[in-house]
Order: sequence, then structure tokens, then C-alpha cells
Amino acid sequence: MAKLRRWGRELLILLLIVLAVVMAMDWLRAPQAPAAFDAQALTTLSGERVSLAQLSRDKPLLVYFWASWCGVCRFTTPYVARLAEEGGNVLTVALRSGDDLQVEQWLARKRLTLPVINDPHGELSAQWQVGVTPTLVVISQGKVVQSTTGWTSYWGMKLRLWWAGR
Repeated sequence: MAKLRRWGRELLILLLIVLAVVMAMDWLRAPQAPAAFDAQALTTLSGERVSLAQLSRDKPLLVYFWASWCGVCRFTTPYVARLAEEGGNVLTVALRSGDDLQVEQWLARKRLTLPVINDPHGELSAQWQVGVTPTLVVISQGKVVQSTTGWTSYWGMKLRLWWAGR
């Protein structure tokens, strides 16, 4: 019994260390919203003009910075697409993934339907100081409320959006 209790305590300490490291990495790699980002007009691949303030006015918006060449994005992007298909408030930014046609072809090959802002030269991502893909940013009422980098589960995204909207 004492051995089991010791293992439980060690497992708890390990989990707390991992949680602290993950939180520290998110803090260090957090993107920085550019001045007046909420008023910036963006155009999706479908030609729709949007603004982050408009999209985040009524419910929190998940902005997902990804790339077709990103290994981790291959696991995260289908979750983002699922969230979007279920009516989640999602906007994605394709970072240095080619021209509009190349991004559309990549999405078609993967059978993904996403609202995408193409950032072929990384200019928008540079304004946000995105240094890691994938990066997820939650915006509520025109303000950045959360961000994380790296792999995130479907339920992790849903929880972040729920938390931002409560």
C-alpha cells in the first residue's frame, strides 16, 4: 500500500511538472496581436471579406494558424475542420502553404472544408509573431483571450471556446 501511494504521489508530481512546462512554453511562444488587428479586413479563399472583431462579436472565435507542410498540423487540422463543420466559430490562416490554388488543392486532397485566409508569404503570421505551427488563438469580442501552440485535441479546442464564452 505504501508503495502504491508513493507511485501515486510521484505520478502527480510528474503531471504537475509537465503541466508547468506546457504552460511556460505557451507563455513563451504566445503570439502577439498587432495593433488594430480587430479592424483589419481579411479575405478568405472563397472571397468573403471578414474582420476578427466582426467574427468574435457574438461568440468566441478560434483562429488557427497552420501550414500544409507542418507535421503536427496533420493531426490538429481535422479537429479544427470538425469543429467548423459542427458550426464552431473558426477562421484559419494557411501559413506559407503556397498560392490560393495550391491551398485549395491541398484541402480538397485531405477532404477538408475550412474558412481559410491564405498567408503565402507569412506576412499576416509575422504581424502576429507566430513562430510555431500550429498556433491557436481564441478571440472574444475583438480581444485575444487565450492562445496555445502545438497539438491540441478537439475537446481542448471546444473547452477553450466554451471557457472564453462563459
